[in-house]
Amino acid sequence: MPRVSSNLSPVGYDHGFSCTQPVEPKIQGKQKVLSIRIGPLYSRMKRRLSFKSRRHTFPSHEEPAKRQKWMRRRSESSSAQDWGNLPHHVVLQIFQHLSLIDRAKASSVCRCWNDVFHTPDLWRRFEFELNQSATSYLRSTHPDLIQQIIKKHAQHLQYVSFKVDSCTESAEAACDILSQLVNCTIKTLGLISTARPSFMDVSQAHFVSALTVVFVNSKSLSSIKIDDTPVDDPSLKVLVANNSDTLKLLKMSSCPHVSPAGILCVADQCHGLRELALNYHLLSDELLLALSSEKRVHLEHLRIDVVSENPGQTHFHTIKRSSWEALIRHSPKVNIVMYFFLYEEEFEPFFCEDTPVTHLYFGRAVSKEMLGRIGLNCPRLVELVVCANGLEPLDEELIRIAERCQSLTAIGLGECEVTCSGFVEFVKMCGGRLTQLSIMEEVLIPDSSFNIEQIHSEVSKHLGRMWFPDMMPTW
Repeated sequence: MPRVSSNLSPVGYDHGFSCTQPVEPKIQGKQKVLSIRIGPLYSRMKRRLSFKSRRHTFPSHEEPAKRQKWMRRRSESSSAQDWGNLPHHVVLQIFQHLSLIDRAKASSVCRCWNDVFHTPDLWRRFEFELNQSATSYLRSTHPDLIQQIIKKHAQHLQYVSFKVDSCTESAEAACDILSQLVNCTIKTLGLISTARPSFMDVSQAHFVSALTVVFVNSKSLSSIKIDDTPVDDPSLKVLVANNSDTLKLLKMSSCPHVSPAGILCVADQCHGLRELALNYHLLSDELLLALSSEKRVHLEHLRIDVVSENPGQTHFHTIKRSSWEALIRHSPKVNIVMYFFLYEEEFEPFFCEDTPVTHLYFGRAVSKEMLGRIGLNCPRLVELVVCANGLEPLDEELIRIAERCQSLTAIGLGECEVTCSGFVEFVKMCGGRLTQLSIMEEVLIPDSSFNIEQIHSEVSKHLGRMWFPDMMPTW
């Protein structure tokens, strides 16, 4: 048994007692009996002290491994205590980054975390993910959890979105949830279909009824994104009647049941509207003039989707130059964004005269002639993206755009062609104002002035920063 140092001798006992030698009786009789009784008592205490000593000291050959194990246990115990004692606001921030399933599991760890789980602030922003297909990448929100959320936190929901797949059942489930949001004060509503048809396959009456519940009860809606849905003019009138003072953003691309009259109703009543997104077939001279009235809105962003599903079967009208000019006089800083998904023969009605577009995106092939028109008639252009063109170099068209579009700061070219010399001249004319320049290496054609190895240093010199062609465009 290891020897115990004298400083561990129990208080009240003679320091002359040895820890290894028995007490020798000096006197016969009663004192001898006392000595015998004290001996076993101290022996038991000595064993306890030795045991305690062995718990915290290790023989030299076992010390590293045991000490590490002991320190690891202490660290784990300390970590567990730290997690349990995290401040409420820290746990709340962590919960906000968890999915609903993980959040629900974490709420069962302790009472403190369960209290955080039911904090109103945690339920102000929520996305319902609804899918039926086993192959969908969406993590579907469990129906039982949805019912708990509606029961306990419907009045807390403010920023709500529904993400559904292409199944009609998913869209039907979203409509059922919308119908239950009676005691809500929603500010932002988004209906997102990751693939068609989804909401468009739902009964229009069912969809409009569910949407009307939110429009009537919220009374504080500021942002609505309901693309590819069967929303109609009467439901927009309900929206305006209950939320005209708060609505700032309305995004309704690909909503075939909405007419220009429905958009005019919104423009007439929602004076705080700042962003509007719609299909080109809803855009008209009458609407632009209405948006230009002093009594109406001052738009900051107008997004227009120009889409053709059947080549040659869709008729596109022309907007008058005077209507565009009226809008710009009324809202001089408005960004007009146009997304084109047309076939080459369908571009005829566009850009024949000045058009105040600021951002242009061509998702399909566009002709040299059309790009030439843009250089002539789009003086406010800020950003241009061309996904495809053809096999003819676009040198002249790009140089014309650089000359006429003095506000251009971003350009991206996909499956196009431009000579290295033409590209360098374009960059030289635009200079350092080009903040985004995304060109694939395959677009550039070497010529007598520059090759691919030289192009990056020459372009970098004119941009004032290091630049290389992209392997894949970032836009």
